[in-house]
Amino acid sequence: MARNGFAEFLIARRAELRPSDVGMPEGGRRRTPGLRREEVAVRAGVSADYLARMEQGRDTNPSVAVIDALAKALLLEGKDRNHFGWLALTSSNEERCPKAPSAQESVSPGIQTILRALHPTPAFVVGRRLNVLGWNPAWEDLATPLGLLDDPTHVNLAWYTFMHPLARKVIRNWSEAADVFSAELCRAKLRWPGDEQLLQVIDALHHHPDFAGRWQPHRLHERIVAELDFDHPEHGILKVAFETLEAGHDQSIMVWLTDQAQARVPELRLVSKRAVNE
Repeated sequence: MARNGFAEFLIARRAELRPSDVGMPEGGRRRTPGLRREEVAVRAGVSADYLARMEQGRDTNPSVAVIDALAKALLLEGKDRNHFGWLALTSSNEERCPKAPSAQESVSPGIQTILRALHPTPAFVVGRRLNVLGWNPAWEDLATPLGLLDDPTHVNLAWYTFMHPLARKVIRNWSEAADVFSAELCRAKLRWPGDEQLLQVIDALHHHPDFAGRWQPHRLHERIVAELDFDHPEHGILKVAFETLEAGHDQSIMVWLTDQAQARVPELRLVSKRAVNE
């Protein structure tokens, strides 16, 4: 994990572009997809060696002029251009970042009250590393047959998605779920670059090729509207939209909104009849 987010963006964007995108002929076999490093360097007016140092994370302090030239060379506009500049600014301090404040791994009494109040809607609290820190009975009922709570002392959404043998069987839209959770970890790394435990989780997941292939810091501005489709062992086909509510510090409350039309049992309802009448 030597490369920072800016370096990862440079490499990924260069691989996306084709010679024809920048007015160059397509002829000739290329060992890797996309533009060659030398071609981007010429377009940006920098040396290939300097670009190599940036892509390897060895030069983390490019000037504003260099950032602008690279953005033009890589055909970045709008949100892509803004995200590129933001990565350049934040990644320049990544290696010098102090250790991040300790993650809040316990759930406050107030948040526990909210979880209970949300019942019978399944809800849980997730931390910065996608660890599940607490949940209500409704979520436990759904999560247990899926294998999410096999080890209640260590529940992590990303680890479950990529590493648990049941995940691919019970998550019908596994690829979309994998995109969501890998992107969330990527955002967390940019926000808390000094969190050593977070980096350890990411590093371990990078050994899984499906996770490594989804690590795309140059796409983080594209928020994914997510829905989980389950082939649930007990409740059958479930479509679950999930909403995230910020709970302060580095925790969020995630609410699973179950689709009543897809649920096979009447107990899986978004709100109670009493709440509707009120």
